[in-house]
Amino acid sequence: MSLLFEKTKEVLRTLLPVFIIVLLLCFTIVDVEADVLTRFIVGSIMLLIGLAIFLCGVDLSMHPIGDHMSTEMATSKTPLKIAFLSFLLGFLITVAEPDLLILGNQIEEASGGTLSALVIVYMVSIGVGTMIAFGVFRLLGDKPSFSIFMAITYGVIFILVPFVAEEFLAISFDASGATTGALTTPFVLAISLGLSKMKGGKSAEENSFGLVGVMSAGPILAVMLMSIISGQKNIQGEASEYIMAEGVFGPIIHIFPEILFESLIALLPIVILFFIYNFAKFKIPNDELWGIVKGLILTLMGLTIFLTAVNSGFMDMGRIIGIEIGKMSPWILVALGFVFGLIVVLVEPAVHVLGEQIEEVTSGHIPIGLIRGTLSIGVGIAIALSMLRIVVPEVKLWYFLIPGFLIAVLLSFKSDPVFVGIAYDAGGVASGPMTATFVLAFAQGAATIVDTADVLVDGFGVIAMVAMAPVFSIMILGTVFRHKRIEIPAIAKKAVVSSHLVEEVNLDHVCIMAIVNRGLADKAVDVARQSGAKGATIMRGRGTAEHDRVMLPLLHLELQPEKEIVWFITATHVSAPIANSLLNDPLLNQDGEITVFISPTEAMVRSFTAMNSSNTTKG
Repeated sequence: MSLLFEKTKEVLRTLLPVFIIVLLLCFTIVDVEADVLTRFIVGSIMLLIGLAIFLCGVDLSMHPIGDHMSTEMATSKTPLKIAFLSFLLGFLITVAEPDLLILGNQIEEASGGTLSALVIVYMVSIGVGTMIAFGVFRLLGDKPSFSIFMAITYGVIFILVPFVAEEFLAISFDASGATTGALTTPFVLAISLGLSKMKGGKSAEENSFGLVGVMSAGPILAVMLMSIISGQKNIQGEASEYIMAEGVFGPIIHIFPEILFESLIALLPIVILFFIYNFAKFKIPNDELWGIVKGLILTLMGLTIFLTAVNSGFMDMGRIIGIEIGKMSPWILVALGFVFGLIVVLVEPAVHVLGEQIEEVTSGHIPIGLIRGTLSIGVGIAIALSMLRIVVPEVKLWYFLIPGFLIAVLLSFKSDPVFVGIAYDAGGVASGPMTATFVLAFAQGAATIVDTADVLVDGFGVIAMVAMAPVFSIMILGTVFRHKRIEIPAIAKKAVVSSHLVEEVNLDHVCIMAIVNRGLADKAVDVARQSGAKGATIMRGRGTAEHDRVMLPLLHLELQPEKEIVWFITATHVSAPIANSLLNDPLLNQDGEITVFISPTEAMVRSFTAMNSSNTTKG
């Protein structure tokens, strides 16, 4: 019950700001029928209950399933098996993603049935499965680097853009954002974290992120290729007339059985696959298996209630507000879009999931508040620009998307490596249930009432903008984080030779502590073993030396680059050779900025600035 209570509080933080803004608008400037308002309130309560139960079920079921499946992938001996399992997992989990199901229905409705929701969902899921397979191979092989991999991927996308109609361009990027929702995000994050832990190595931290960003490119490529291969340049069809349902509970009761059946069909494939693997390989204990089964039941219940609430009242309100504000003033529409963006991203459930993983993997190295603040500003601007597209017909979607992603790709080569994966992942998690439901309906409502707007071209694309903004903004943050170093005057140094290492003759063992920059702990262990060390313990910490400080401009926020601390317990007679071998290794000196301490005798420090033949220490 404690987990359910925590999830309820989390979703309440998600829903409450939007709920309050909507009520304020309804009681001031937006005219809404009483039954629609009542159904929105009932739908909001159902959405709160449904999403809380759904997220609780995901924690109990999808996280452990993701862990077991990632272990199976990492230990597979044949590339074909890895590729097949990666594709299958990506495909099956995306088919069940509620945000994508909602988007598919909205596309079918907006295109007058020309584009089937089922076709969109399955094509997008194929794209996701394919990209996850590529992403898993890259992670396990560590080649090419993540920055190069994503540069190649988006390079292909940029090449395809001129051959794709505007309608398909908006839908392809929207589908990208919709695939990374409340179900797929925790599942794929669990897979990437499990794979990075299994693989280990100096890139383990960077490999914990990025797979969500990789899968986000799959839908873009899939929808673009669908347009090019089919030869369909434009979507022929008119949006069906929007008819507001009447009553409060009637629409909810009417749609519930259909949603339950769709949710069951969506979840069934991934459940069947897991139980087949459990029967054949995992052999999970009954207690753990029963916990997963309870989680799956909760996931089904929550998904059904959530989708019922969204389709029976929540999106109706978003559309009505878009229509009413569009009638009043285009600039109020832009301003309101900015406000929605500031709030929505901060309360998306998947953003909190990513934040928890960032905190866990980096040991608090990257402040979560800084990430969330950056996301909030970026998404606020993105939704405001999406509203600008609706009111100014000359402004096109690709004016923002192509330069935004292009600059982000270029910055990925300058940014701190761990920020690259976080940035691409954040682009996916920012576009969650609130964006796929309320914000998209708000944009489509505005596009239907503005004379110069096209619902298929301008009504879509808002999820795409929300997905692009975090990649762009966090890549800038990562670049500042890496390069904004504070220079201080050089400190006087004095020479120290190995004879200065005084041994305590009454001790058989001493402790050697080596501090290096992130990613070089394994190298330090290898060097020490060659000089007589038997083993080591590796810990993470933050740099505290004055020259390691990073000050972010304007925010006046101090960040400390992460360090790795390696502990050796060695015999006293080999402590000096081990320490000297660590200090004399060129890589550890130049890239690692190594510092070595021997306890209980004397501290030996070598600064990366002292690149000469003798050992040095700061005076």
